[in-house]
Amino acid sequence: MNLFLRELAAYRKSTLIWAASLGGLVVLFMALYPGFSSDVQALKNVLEQFPAAIKAAFNLNAETFLSAAGFYGYVLSFGILAAAIQAMNLGTGVMSKEVAGKTADFLLSKPVTRTRVIVAKLLAVLVAIVITNVVFAAVSYVGLAAMAPDEFTGKTILLLASTVFFVQLVFVALGAFMGVVLPKVKSVVAVSLPTVFGFYIIGALGDVLGNDEVRYASPFRYFEPEYIIKNQALEPKFLIIEAGIVVVALALCYVIFLKKDVRSST
Repeated sequence: MNLFLRELAAYRKSTLIWAASLGGLVVLFMALYPGFSSDVQALKNVLEQFPAAIKAAFNLNAETFLSAAGFYGYVLSFGILAAAIQAMNLGTGVMSKEVAGKTADFLLSKPVTRTRVIVAKLLAVLVAIVITNVVFAAVSYVGLAAMAPDEFTGKTILLLASTVFFVQLVFVALGAFMGVVLPKVKSVVAVSLPTVFGFYIIGALGDVLGNDEVRYASPFRYFEPEYIIKNQALEPKFLIIEAGIVVVALALCYVIFLKKDVRSST
């Protein structure tokens, strides 16, 4: 429990910053929506001038973009990208910082099993992203309920906002795996940014090429707002795929961490 609280305290400031930033992102973009929707034809004319590849990569469809639902889906894509960076930072850092900070020997010399160490660390990360998502979902709910009360139900808003949490779980698991596999992570950002943007670019390329199969390779394309709004549910097959990725990545992380020769001097 002490280790869990210590880890949670270490993420307190960054969690508050990320939560406030993501909430602010929603407020900023949704505040722009009335201006966009007030002159629909002018905005349609602007969007029509964009190259087809750009519109596909950023989901800029004039018909959906100008609805409150489509506009929030567009905002959500940026929120998920930022949240994925937070999750990857947390996952990678939580498993590598003891080596980078040269405290691994001290930690593992305590009368605490490695199982308890990894569980406490990952639970602290889970709480951090839950806090972030509660703030994000609350801001989304208030903003959308105020802006388009007849277009959205509470269930729709929460389902859309929950996609941030599910994508974060994938990147936490991938980050934790990389944190134990890589010999020494000197910079968490140097690991997280290329990984996150790599998956994001893969998803964007799939949209540009019109290849739906690419969705399976990018967590950013697992949950499409249009499907959620229409069906009032997340796509089951992608929930299963995500669960498989998270379980496998965390299982490998656990096994490697138990067997790894961790030395603070390396």
